[in-house]
Amino acid sequence: MRVAIAGAGNVGRSIASELVGNGHQVLLIERDPDSMRPERVPEAEWLLADACELENLRQAHLEMCDVAVAATGDDKVNLVVSLLSKTEFAVPRVVARVNRAENEWLFNEEWGVDVSVSKPRLLAALVEEAVSVGDLVRLLTFRQSQANLVEITLPVDAPHVGRRVAEVPLPHDVALVAIIRGRRVIAPTPDDTVEAGDELVFVCHEDAEDATRAVMLGKTRL
Repeated sequence: MRVAIAGAGNVGRSIASELVGNGHQVLLIERDPDSMRPERVPEAEWLLADACELENLRQAHLEMCDVAVAATGDDKVNLVVSLLSKTEFAVPRVVARVNRAENEWLFNEEWGVDVSVSKPRLLAALVEEAVSVGDLVRLLTFRQSQANLVEITLPVDAPHVGRRVAEVPLPHDVALVAIIRGRRVIAPTPDDTVEAGDELVFVCHEDAEDATRAVMLGKTRL
């Protein structure tokens, strides 16, 4: 993929390093000369420019990118970059960083955001995921599709423990995408079983979360 990242601070550079390491082409766009540190990610392209300016994004050939990432520390900037990326350059996938939790509601398809990443929400989800057994934990929201990435750690008394995946009556708009068992990550097939202690990762529509909880745990949220 070709990925443009607006914001070359610690977050932007970290994302760029990971993507470059995975073989992707990365362009980092940064407006602050003091933050221009090409030596930190020498394999990436660097552009000193304000990503909120349409002409600068044209210069960056954003229309050739598969993904745009708005990763600055300013929510207003991230919203503008997201909107321009989607509406002016038709970037297929726009990912935006949310810095302040109270602004999270703005990061939706109306502002061109396909996926928003809120650090407070993500940290809270990781804390819940680390300690929660027998409940559904929302890890990530895909704004455009109203789908969520959720996790359930199965307790020993879950109704489908020991059954094959094919025998689990999952609701519509729900897909089991991974089974984490100890240090193993299993891409589930119909013949794999779900066991007590498994961390099950689903992609499901937000309206199907309660039904998923009921099927996997035999209970609904009170």
